[in-house]
Amino acid sequence: MSTTGATADPLAALGALPGVAESVESVRKAVDRVYGHRIMRRRSNEITSEAALRAARGSAALSGADWALEEVRRRTDFGTDDEARVMGAALRLTAEAGQLLSIWRQSPLRVLARLHLVAAASDESRVGRPRQAGEAVDEPLVELPLPDAREVSGRLDGLADLIIAGSSAPALVTAAVVHGELLALRPFASHNGLVARAAERIVLIGSGLDPKAICPAEVGHAEQGRAEYLAALDGYVSGTPEGMAAWIAHCGRAVEFGARESTAVCEALQRGAA
Repeated sequence: MSTTGATADPLAALGALPGVAESVESVRKAVDRVYGHRIMRRRSNEITSEAALRAARGSAALSGADWALEEVRRRTDFGTDDEARVMGAALRLTAEAGQLLSIWRQSPLRVLARLHLVAAASDESRVGRPRQAGEAVDEPLVELPLPDAREVSGRLDGLADLIIAGSSAPALVTAAVVHGELLALRPFASHNGLVARAAERIVLIGSGLDPKAICPAEVGHAEQGRAEYLAALDGYVSGTPEGMAAWIAHCGRAVEFGARESTAVCEALQRGAA
C-alpha cells in the first residue's frame, strides 16, 4: 500500500471505498451478537481461551499445518517436524499477541520484530529483524513477487508511521491493511504469514473492536480457504480500489466467521450448563 499522497489519512480513505462501510457494519453486528450472548457474562475467560486455540489452529492451517482441533489439544510436542513447528509457532504467537497491545501504537516495528522472534524461536542472526539485500525468504505458500529489501524498509516505516499517527478509519480497515501489507512485503526470512495474522489480531483487539479476543479472524481466513485467501491478497497487492475493497471485505468475513465460531462455543457451554 502506498502511504503517500494528497490525503492525510489514507486508511480513512480506504474506509470510504464502495462496499467497505457495509463490511464494517456487518462485522460490528456479528461482534455485538457474540458479546451479547448470555454465557459471556459468566464464562468469558473460557470463550477467550477457546478462541485463542482455534485462532492458532486456523493460522497454522494457512501456513501448511492443517490439523484437527482435537489434535492441537492433544499434542504437547511441537518440535518434531515441520508441521508441528508451524503449529507451535502459531500457538506461541496467539499467546504473545495479547502481551504486546500497549506497545503496538507506540512502536509497531518493535512488536513485529518480537512476533518474529517468538515465531522462529531461534537465535539465528536473521531472526527478529527485516531481511537484508540478498537474503532468501521461506514463505512457499505466498508466491507473489518479492519486494527488495529497500522497498520493504521504506514500506514498513510508512506502515509504522500510519499506526503511530492514528486514523479515523474503522478497526477492520486498519487490521486488513496491516495484514495485507505484511503478507505482500514478507519482511522476515520466515513465518511472515503467521506474523501478519498475529498483527491483524493485535489491531482487532487493541482497537476495541474485539477487546476480549473472542472473534478470531484466523478461523475465518482458514474457513474461507487458502485459494480465496490468496486471491483476495492479489487484490490488495494490485492496489486498485476494487482490489483493496475486496481484501477488506475478505478480512471482514473472516472476523464474522470467527464471531460465529465463538457463538457456537457459547451455545455449547450453555447447553452443558442447562
